[in-house]
Amino acid sequence: MVYTIPGIRFPAVPPICKCSDSTVNGDRRTPMSLFLRKDSSARKIVVSKSTHDSGSVLSTANAASDKVLVPGTGSNRSSTLAGLSETSDPASEDTQVLHDVDNQTMEADEKLIEETDQDLQSLPVDNVDGDQAPLEEISIPSKSNNADFTVRSIPPPGGGQRIYEIDPYLLNHREHLDYRYGQYRRMREAIDQNEGGLEAFSRGYEKFGFTRSATGITYREWAPGAMSAALIGDFNNWNPTADIMTRNEFGVWEIFLPHNADGSSAIPHGSRVKIRMDTPSGIKDSIPAWIKFSVQPPGEIPYNGIYYDPPEEEKYVFQHPRPKKPKSLRIYESHVGMSSTEPIINTYANFRDDVLPRIKKLGYNAVQIMAIQEHSYYASFGYHVTNFFAPSSRCGTPEELKSLIDKAHELGLLVLMDIVHSHASKNVLDGLNSFDGTDGHYFHSGSRGYHWMWDSRLFNYGSWEVLRFLLSNARWWLEEYKFDGFRFDGVTSMMYTHHGLETVFTGNYNEYFGFATDVDAVVYLMLVNDMIHGLYPEAVSIGEDVSGMPAFCIPIQDGGIGFDYRLHMAIADKWIELLKKSDEDWKMGDIVHTLVNRRWSEKCVAYAESHDQALVGDKTLAFWLMDKDMYHSMALDSPTTPAIDRGVPLHKMIRLITMGLGGEGYLNFMGNEFGHPEWIDFPRGDQHLPGGALVPGNNFSYDKCRRRFDLGDAKNLRYRGMKEFDRAMQHLEETFGFMTSGHQYVSRKDEGDKIIVFERGDLVFVFNFHWSNSYSDYRVGCLKPGKYKIVLDSDDPLFGGFNRLDHSAEYFTFDGNYDNRPRSFLVYTPSRTAVVYALAPDDSELVKSETEDENEAETSLECSF
Repeated sequence: MVYTIPGIRFPAVPPICKCSDSTVNGDRRTPMSLFLRKDSSARKIVVSKSTHDSGSVLSTANAASDKVLVPGTGSNRSSTLAGLSETSDPASEDTQVLHDVDNQTMEADEKLIEETDQDLQSLPVDNVDGDQAPLEEISIPSKSNNADFTVRSIPPPGGGQRIYEIDPYLLNHREHLDYRYGQYRRMREAIDQNEGGLEAFSRGYEKFGFTRSATGITYREWAPGAMSAALIGDFNNWNPTADIMTRNEFGVWEIFLPHNADGSSAIPHGSRVKIRMDTPSGIKDSIPAWIKFSVQPPGEIPYNGIYYDPPEEEKYVFQHPRPKKPKSLRIYESHVGMSSTEPIINTYANFRDDVLPRIKKLGYNAVQIMAIQEHSYYASFGYHVTNFFAPSSRCGTPEELKSLIDKAHELGLLVLMDIVHSHASKNVLDGLNSFDGTDGHYFHSGSRGYHWMWDSRLFNYGSWEVLRFLLSNARWWLEEYKFDGFRFDGVTSMMYTHHGLETVFTGNYNEYFGFATDVDAVVYLMLVNDMIHGLYPEAVSIGEDVSGMPAFCIPIQDGGIGFDYRLHMAIADKWIELLKKSDEDWKMGDIVHTLVNRRWSEKCVAYAESHDQALVGDKTLAFWLMDKDMYHSMALDSPTTPAIDRGVPLHKMIRLITMGLGGEGYLNFMGNEFGHPEWIDFPRGDQHLPGGALVPGNNFSYDKCRRRFDLGDAKNLRYRGMKEFDRAMQHLEETFGFMTSGHQYVSRKDEGDKIIVFERGDLVFVFNFHWSNSYSDYRVGCLKPGKYKIVLDSDDPLFGGFNRLDHSAEYFTFDGNYDNRPRSFLVYTPSRTAVVYALAPDDSELVKSETEDENEAETSLECSF
């Protein structure tokens, strides 16, 4: 069911949303509202000062208020926003840039770190170029009824020197790294001096955009390029002269709208709003940059900003605490819109009720959700963001998204957000591009601000207000929606001025530390990780980096960038490379090298295939392996084919060895656990290219923009066996925790036999990649003595296997060095199988005793030298 008002169509929640007739309150008409309050009374907040003057500040306080900083005037940081300048020349004001690495010479400073403290004490406020606004502290009540009022602080920067102990090769690039860390420390100090600290700086959403107090609504927007501005919308019949905004010398526009005479809000909840500006590019109407919700009118392309402020009784209240961060991370990557088995855009509510229990049953402990931030182009997969603070309205209301996250927490699942701070949509009408009519507002101007491959705009991470916007954006999703962390998209593009395009990273350290590095972007990543981990120590931060940047996952105080995990992107590329070859050409050593080739002490999330491979025009692993046979040979009662007999076993083996050796975390894109047979084809029409060529569309069909979970559930299809194997993998890891074990040893990479044997934790993994050879009494090395039993067998009939192993068999170790292991045991390893062995439970005490004896012997040996 939907509620419809003129020009807006939005999926509604019947118990929450109620419509009423238009009303007139005083002299301000309220002809339409997406959601109208049942009770128009304002929130009860103690007001210390109020005024209707749009050029003065409204200071409010209550018992549960937070501190927030608002722009002051000039160098007097204790003044209020009353000093708005109406004589400033917008054309003379440049976008605030703290520094531009491309225009600086990175000179050596051997005593940089020792002198940093002294330098920071003397750092002047005007060291920040451009329109940085000094700030004062006032008290503003948090907008969220779910706010956590625990006083939090972000630790001060450390020395940043431990990276040289972790990786002595970095000493050759100390000049660059010390400069980078010095820039980070200077930025932290500047934020402390001018904003009251990173904690306050990252709460920009309490100052910018729409904020409501006991007496009215304040709207603020940073738009230094605009020459005039007015707030327009349904609430004032889109009259551009009714609510004129005033501007201070820092390019911040503001207006205060008092409540109506009857106490109701001047802007009804759910009504459409925009800001009209006279800019160097002409008159333009834009969605507010800090808008919390936006919707697309039927039959139109641009979105409309929505004033979203439901009454207290309609706000979702979280019931369940965040789960504790698991030691090993098993992530189910998902997209809410395409998560239905039906050809529709799915909703947050349906995902909550239907998909989350499925994820839990499969054994994953985290769900990573794509396309949360509003994006006007559905086929962008959520990566061309238009409204950074607004959840996608295609799938429902903000309250429904909160309900989804709360349900995940009830199930013990972390909820990670795929956050996009690497670029933004180039849309002008409903995005940030040319927001104030200039090319370099939120983004770099010229070619540096445009990503030619993604056709999108690139942020200027050296801009003070861009830092405020992005840091506040990350915190907004943590605070308001209770996300448990982020997967940062496109980090490689951020860290280098070449964005990783047409560049091959060989591992040479010169590729990471030089003029191609965007130090501004790296410093932003350090700041956002500082904020995330300082305020939420249990939060998870994952970076999508293909370059292998050293110290990427080292704590910031030690000199690193501060991510918890790096996505191990090379693995998926390696499997594609191998699947283009015949089985005879697969090199066991090459497979192992790719899986274990990661930086010491920096954790990785491994995955066998990416979500991009599921898109039309590309191929998933299952499609590489089985191609068209997936459409007519997957029924258990139908004849099989060579492609199916090869594809199903290898699909299971590839995924298990990726989890077994590839990292400290594992990720799967929804549907790939059972080899989803259909690609993703977003609804689209015909496209006419500039040269006249026609790219046919799909008649805006959603038929291929869904996930056929019913195929994995069907007992008569082979997809079910693949799904059950993936489930068994997850539960095996949950039981043994092998991904985060400190013990990992690869004892065999046999190119002739096509065998890989390795230990991880207390388990022994045996992979036979040979297409026809099975081996009896095959000897495999191991560390611990005792009786081993099979705990996972890819050849199990439950998983679509051929049942060639006896699961009741026991495998006893015998002493004697083999493959550099102190012990070994004999197994039968059928062709194209993966088998995992664990010590039998009744041998655990014996193993513990013998291992302790061995450790004592090793200690004695070490002491005797």
